[in-house]
Amino acid sequence: MVDFEKSAKYFRRCLSALPDFCTPLCCNRLSVAFFCISGLDILNELEILGDKLDVINWIYSFQLISPESRNPEELKKCGFKGSLYATDVFQFQSGRLLKGNESRSHLDTSHIAMTYTGLSCLIIMGDDLSGVDRSAISAGIKALQLENGNFCCTLGGSESDMRFVYCAAAICSILDDWSGINKELTTKFIVDAIGYDGGIGNESDNESHGGLTYCGVAALHLMGTLPSALSRTQVKNLMKWCLMRQITGFQGRPNKPPDTCYSFWVGATLKILESYGFVDKVPLQHFTMSAYDQVTGGIAKWPENHPDPLHSYLGLAGLSLSGNEKLKPIDPALNISVSAFEHLRSIHKRWSGK
Repeated sequence: MVDFEKSAKYFRRCLSALPDFCTPLCCNRLSVAFFCISGLDILNELEILGDKLDVINWIYSFQLISPESRNPEELKKCGFKGSLYATDVFQFQSGRLLKGNESRSHLDTSHIAMTYTGLSCLIIMGDDLSGVDRSAISAGIKALQLENGNFCCTLGGSESDMRFVYCAAAICSILDDWSGINKELTTKFIVDAIGYDGGIGNESDNESHGGLTYCGVAALHLMGTLPSALSRTQVKNLMKWCLMRQITGFQGRPNKPPDTCYSFWVGATLKILESYGFVDKVPLQHFTMSAYDQVTGGIAKWPENHPDPLHSYLGLAGLSLSGNEKLKPIDPALNISVSAFEHLRSIHKRWSGK
């Protein structure tokens, strides 16, 4: 059984210090923060963090804000980055305090995954997003889209794949501003990535993968193009491919062992497709619990392995999807709690004046 109180302490500890094998995550601090903060949220243990304002201000310190000149080339860099270096945490501009800092060089740019996780953390913490440079972030997202509809993760020759397509759609949904994404191109890119087996890969003619299938389906859902983009046969094949991934837990690809993170990636895909009722929940829950570490309170990718923040969070998120009543329900498309999603909706209403 999972000791949820111990899991909360695990996330709190990871926000303060990580084990040495997590050292490479230093440049992805906001993603680690997201796993821990959202994990505490679905455990209903956010109060363990103490003063929320301190956490909110720390998150804002990763934001690259627009210069006063609104130089188009500088706007392309805007968003959130994953680590702090040569950074002034707060700046004054035209007599007002801005949460964030301007880019210091051509290498000091935002990262699309950090923008998604940074915004998500702010929502979870109850921030009103008034410190977010919305128009600048939208400009930054627009600069990352390629001609085929795919997205890079950062400026300057970075990798591009379905993960960043999802991040772009999630960011635009959070900001309630779709000016940064060409929906038609992005929808076509996702549909073209559907494989012969019904799943979704990184791009056309790539192997189908559970995480990438989630990214594609969730992006279509967030853009509102899912019903029109996919035929009934394509939806049926997607459902079948996802359901075929269950052994006890879910695997990410055929002939691979089950992995706790796919209890969310594949499970959330089925939730979006309104097909989660076909999942055999009992062995799925047992598999996740078998990967729980009784000493640290974390969850590993599979039993008798080191726990880490990603699998600890996604394992709990998967348990939430499967109906564990001790955990907050999850919004499958944005990967935040339903309560955080409702807070976001209230922000959208305020922005629209409703």
